[in-house]
Amino acid sequence: MNSIQAAILALIVLAVGLAGFTWAASWLIERRHPPAGSHASVNGTRLHHVHVPGPPTPELPPVVFIHGASANLKDQMVPLRPLFEGRAELLFVDRPGHGWSERGGVDHDTPSGQAATIAALMGQLGMARAIVVGHSFGAAVAAALALDHPERVAGLVLLSAATHPWPGGETSWYYSLAARPVLGRLFAGTLANPGGNLRIGAASECVFAPNPIPTDYVRDASIPLVLRPRTFRANAVDVEGLFRHVSAVAPRYGEIAVPTIVVTGDRDTVVYEEIHSVGLARDIPGAELVWVRNLGHKPDWIAPDLVVAAVAKAAGRDVDLATAARSVEARIAADAAGAHCIDEKPEAVASAGG
Repeated sequence: MNSIQAAILALIVLAVGLAGFTWAASWLIERRHPPAGSHASVNGTRLHHVHVPGPPTPELPPVVFIHGASANLKDQMVPLRPLFEGRAELLFVDRPGHGWSERGGVDHDTPSGQAATIAALMGQLGMARAIVVGHSFGAAVAAALALDHPERVAGLVLLSAATHPWPGGETSWYYSLAARPVLGRLFAGTLANPGGNLRIGAASECVFAPNPIPTDYVRDASIPLVLRPRTFRANAVDVEGLFRHVSAVAPRYGEIAVPTIVVTGDRDTVVYEEIHSVGLARDIPGAELVWVRNLGHKPDWIAPDLVVAAVAKAAGRDVDLATAARSVEARIAADAAGAHCIDEKPEAVASAGG
């Protein structure tokens, strides 16, 4: 055997070993993080969801929660369900390909396709028009839901949104690689899980920075589910295609005609709040921007009381969101976690938020 043949054989053995490790790790992840709700067959896929019926006399309209990238329905359900249950009908849903939902067809590769399936699920459950709470990538899905299925949407609460074109349109290298048809499947089936396991703690800290990550967040929100090969690749396809989607639909945001609350922190290291959140407040008629100083990318966990207030305001209640935001600011003013995290936004863009 010559050196080239030996190298090829070594690579094959390594790939098989990594694939075996990934399979075993994925099995263990699923054992530790079983489904939290039910499945419904809709639009060619099976959506995992938690549907919480409302009380006989609800205080609020139905509320639908749409999670962001690398997450699942528990990312919003854990902090927010206790604050809303008994006050409204609730729907938490794993977006197609995430959590315990199947991906379905290629239509689910876009926020618009995912919005159509969530709208169909709402219809199947007999839900009335709802306030839709979308976080990060989920905000793009929520906006698509309002644009394409306005009969389902009574209001929007958009948290740390990712909804507009950003400079360069780039994403992390591993999303670009994992989204490729052949190499992406190979990468997701071999390297993504062990590499992701090494980085999941530090990466989650940076999602929260400068606010401290809650104890056991990664476990409680079942974040490791994203490290399974099919989920990892679905997430990568979502993120890699987001720039194309928002470039096409952002000019339509002026068509949104429901009460809209946009909540963002000024220390978000994940998305460009100066582009997305400020852009939403500019483009959606009557939208209210709630700007919170020293808040990172996770208002659903760090400021759940503000999310409740925003939903109430979107439902037509008389709520002073500026005062609510100042209360959050006072609570988190000293937060300085995630010193290792880097905000890589260009200075010219960062200065635009004021």
